[in-house]
Amino acid sequence: MHISLDNQVALVTGASSGIGAGAAKALAEAGAAVVLNYHSQAAPAEALATQINQAGGRAIAIGADVSNEAEVERLFAQTLEAFDHLDILVANSGLQKDAAIANMSLDDWNTVIGVNLTGQFLCARAALRIFNRQGLRPGVSRAAGKIIHMSSVHQLIPWAGHVNYAASKGGVEMLMRSLAQEVSEQRIRVNGIAPGAIRTAINRDATQGDAEQALLKLIPYARVGDVEDVANAVVWLASDASDYVVGSTLFIDGGMSLYPEFRHNG
Repeated sequence: MHISLDNQVALVTGASSGIGAGAAKALAEAGAAVVLNYHSQAAPAEALATQINQAGGRAIAIGADVSNEAEVERLFAQTLEAFDHLDILVANSGLQKDAAIANMSLDDWNTVIGVNLTGQFLCARAALRIFNRQGLRPGVSRAAGKIIHMSSVHQLIPWAGHVNYAASKGGVEMLMRSLAQEVSEQRIRVNGIAPGAIRTAINRDATQGDAEQALLKLIPYARVGDVEDVANAVVWLASDASDYVVGSTLFIDGGMSLYPEFRHNG
C-alpha cells in the first residue's frame, strides 16, 4: 500500500524531539508540508526543518506554548501564512512532573494538565475552526481534516506517583472521543494514539541496562518501541488509508495494555 500526503499540510506540536520529531519526519517523507512546533528547544526543531527542506520537502519551525491560548492562535495563524491551509494536526506536546500525591504541588498538577490536556483542547479547537472554513478539498483528502491526539497507555493503566500525567491522558481519551462524536458528520476525523514504552530521550533511564530488563517484563512483545513504530501509525491515521477510522485509539505498546502480569493467572 502506497500512502501519499501530497499537497497536504501537517502541524505537529512538540516536534523538537522524540515522537513528535519522528512523526514530523515521517509525514514529510509521505509528502506533507510540515510545521514543527516547539516550546523551549528551538535548535533541534529548526535543524529538523532544515533537514526536511534539504531532502526536497517543505517544513518550518514555530515556537509556541500550547497551554497558552494566544500563542496557540498565533501558531495556527503563522501556519496559514506559510502554507495557506491545514489538513492534519498531530497534538503531541506533553510533559511529566512526577511526585507522590502527598508531595505534588498544585503548580506541578496545573502545568501537566495545562500542556497535556488543555493544550490539546486549544490546538484541536484551532484546527477544527480552520477545517470548517476550508471544507472538503477534493482530490487532496477524503476528509475535511484529520486530528491525531497523542495519548499514552496510561489513559488506561493507573500509574502511582504520576497522577497528574495519568489524569491528563485519561482526559485526552475522552476529549478525543467526544470531539469525534461531535465533528465526524462534518467529515473531520479525530483519533488517538496511545504509545507504551518508546525509546526516546525522556525515557532514556528506563530503556537501558537493568531498567530495560525490568521494563520488558511489562511488554509481552519483548522489546521497547521505537519512534518509527508510532510515526508510521501517525502517517496511516493521517491518510485516506484509514478514512473509515473515527474516534478510535490505536495502542502502540507491544502488548503493555494487556496487563501481562496476569499471563499466568496473576
